[in-house]
Amino acid sequence: MATESKSDTQEEVVQIRRCACVVKGGRRFSFAAMVVVGNQNGEVGWGYGKGNEVPNAVEKAVKDASKHKIRVNFNGATIPHEVEGRFGSARVLLLPANPGTGIIAGSSVRAVVESAGAKDILTKVRGSTNPINVVKATFDALSKLRNREDFARLRGVEV
Repeated sequence: MATESKSDTQEEVVQIRRCACVVKGGRRFSFAAMVVVGNQNGEVGWGYGKGNEVPNAVEKAVKDASKHKIRVNFNGATIPHEVEGRFGSARVLLLPANPGTGIIAGSSVRAVVESAGAKDILTKVRGSTNPINVVKATFDALSKLRNREDFARLRGVEV
């Protein structure tokens, strides 16, 4: 079994938040980062990290992303069927697309589906557009994807 090196994974920062803590001498800033990590071959994960500096927060988020990885079933360059993911009030609808369509998505959803390896996909975000909730809703949708073999195995029939 081949080990996965850092060079074949792609990491993309979805959002960096700055938080201010008011102390006697003024404001003390800290940072929180949301990162999506994937190998563009069906494996993708998200991570959230906090630190006093941006690089520290991103590094912690990348480490956290390795703990939240999922495997995504693709049908060629697109997804096998329509699926909706939910997190909080964010709703993400993922639709299969014809070859050559490309990735039609907003920045948060685009980061996830590109890192997963989709080439042709249509998406729509409804409800909350908070990037963190949208990323989690996209992961919920991707985890619901099933291919023909999965359905056959779950139902106990042959395809």
